[in-house]
Amino acid sequence: MAKAQTKAASVVPFDCSGRDYEPVPGDFVLKEYGADSELDTNFASQSFWKEVRKKFFHNKGAVVGLVFLCILTFFAIFGPFMTPYSYSEQSAAHNLAPRIQGIENMGIFDGSETMTTTTGSKKYNGYAEGKLYDTFYWFGTDKYGRDIWTRTWTGARVSLIIAVAATLIDMVIGMSYGLISGYFGGKTDMIMQRFVEVANGIPRLVIVTLLLLILKPGMITIIFALMLTEWIGMSRIARAEMLKLKEQEFVYASKTLDAGSFFIIFKDILPNIIGPIITQVMFSIPTAIFTEAFLSFVGLGIPVPQCSLGSLISEGYNSFTTHPYQIIPPIIVMALLMLSFNLIADGLREALDPKIKEG
Repeated sequence: MAKAQTKAASVVPFDCSGRDYEPVPGDFVLKEYGADSELDTNFASQSFWKEVRKKFFHNKGAVVGLVFLCILTFFAIFGPFMTPYSYSEQSAAHNLAPRIQGIENMGIFDGSETMTTTTGSKKYNGYAEGKLYDTFYWFGTDKYGRDIWTRTWTGARVSLIIAVAATLIDMVIGMSYGLISGYFGGKTDMIMQRFVEVANGIPRLVIVTLLLLILKPGMITIIFALMLTEWIGMSRIARAEMLKLKEQEFVYASKTLDAGSFFIIFKDILPNIIGPIITQVMFSIPTAIFTEAFLSFVGLGIPVPQCSLGSLISEGYNSFTTHPYQIIPPIIVMALLMLSFNLIADGLREALDPKIKEG
């Protein structure tokens, strides 16, 4: 009996061909730890952010937007220091067309402009008329003789600071408001959402006008005005994501471990919705840039002699028919800024969307 049990334990009943098979020494070898035991690189797992970065840089539109944004940011920081003029410095020679050293002899950017009068059109060169042979204004000057190059990049810097600062503040306020409203639900959610509807129903221009009656016009006032109005969209996105995730198993697990509500909101749920939040932030920045430009255009923005892209467009608009070069640089810079942020936001949306990742 004992011999039968021993034989049965040492024999594999069937092999792949269906015959009895008895193992022999050497059939099985102990796998030593080393290079051969590493995971197959074809199936090695990648971190989430590495995957996002890879998908983002495969999006040609997003890469183009990032390149343009880097170039515009560089000029917004260093552009005003590339010429000897300041943004508020006035000169007697006003309304000078663009003139760039080194290429003015090629017939372009030589300081000439075609002016239309009642008697017809004529070519005029303010540099030659004023005998300013060693003077160069890359974007020309405005009606007060201020350098448009310096003012354009100074205005771009101001617009970027206002837009980014207002958007980041709105992100914190709107995200926190939406997460808290969606998590607690019930009467809390109802009261908070009614407040959102009331705040969204007040026109932005009314809020800014009232603020200007109380506060001094300037960058802080515009940021404060954008802060009071632009957080609503962020709060709605955060609330929608919260309603989608608060019934998940990991939330119930945290509640079982007696975790606090705010710990669950900001430690468990917030990291899972960071993708939509980042995407919404990137889409909000061009909206803030346009809003600031609109406020400055209608005279409710940055006070003179300071400037932003909106105020420069407003000034150039008044002389568009006679000196169109004054309005072109700020319009192009603002359009490229808004386009760059939109392209980057679209690329981030595709890179951060798990559904697109699965597809």
